[in-house]
Amino acid sequence: MNTQKQTVKTLQKFGVKPSAQRIAIMDYMTKHYIHPTADTVYSGLVSKMPTLSKTTVYNTLSLLAQKKAIRELHIDEKNVRYDGDISQHAHFCCKKCEKIFDMPIMVEFKALEANGFVITESHQYHWGYCPDCNKALK
Repeated sequence: MNTQKQTVKTLQKFGVKPSAQRIAIMDYMTKHYIHPTADTVYSGLVSKMPTLSKTTVYNTLSLLAQKKAIRELHIDEKNVRYDGDISQHAHFCCKKCEKIFDMPIMVEFKALEANGFVITESHQYHWGYCPDCNKALK
């Protein structure tokens, strides 16, 4: 389980000055693997932090993404989504329920790196129907 001290260390590791709001937002991102929007993060935290503003959430998520502490996803046509898992992985977005799932990468990074490529960032998006929605379509 991620503690507040671990969250502070994570923020500092990425060069982000910890504040109560930043700690809460980063903690939310590391505990909720739902690829939330900024509004989802705000809704999940505002009852515990009534003084939290949507602007603070948007600005903090933007800062965290800029510092590479989280990933900003542009898989959803309507909203920017965020991912607290910064490991290399792909994403699948269901066209019906709009849930986003983590998927394995389809490219062998070691093979690319062995040929002189240096990968600093990767985004692999897939769209279709998740197993539950696919069953409902039949």
